[in-house]
Amino acid sequence: MKLAFLLWLASALPQPAADQVCLATTVYLEARSETQVGQMAVAEVAMRRRESGHWGSSVCDVVRAPRQFAMTTTKDDFQLSNPIAWQKAWTIADRTITMWALPTSKRKFVVPNADHFVLADSASPNWIKGPPLATIGAHNFYRIN
Repeated sequence: MKLAFLLWLASALPQPAADQVCLATTVYLEARSETQVGQMAVAEVAMRRRESGHWGSSVCDVVRAPRQFAMTTTKDDFQLSNPIAWQKAWTIADRTITMWALPTSKRKFVVPNADHFVLADSASPNWIKGPPLATIGAHNFYRIN
């Protein structure tokens, strides 16, 4: 399926279904080759940003914020061609959204406090001001805000 279709679907669905589509798409684009823990960490960052309200009030707003996640930097005609990875991303999105519905004290975090991540072997963005909170798979996780 094409990214353009998922973007359309997310715009047509009511909440919370739209947020699950957006979060699953983000997990797929950002971390489909990562372990379940790595995928959960990416999903946590998106949810933490939503909770902060700095990037929007819904998951879709957050992951569509300009140049913040792969959803806005990937061409619309990108083909999501790995159905197994999509199913895993969908499950991770569901688990993460379900966990985020719990009181904060009941949530089990993979990367507590992280609100940014970057590929560990990429050039260092200028927003990095110190060592990562965690490195999971190919990503470094940071607390910036």
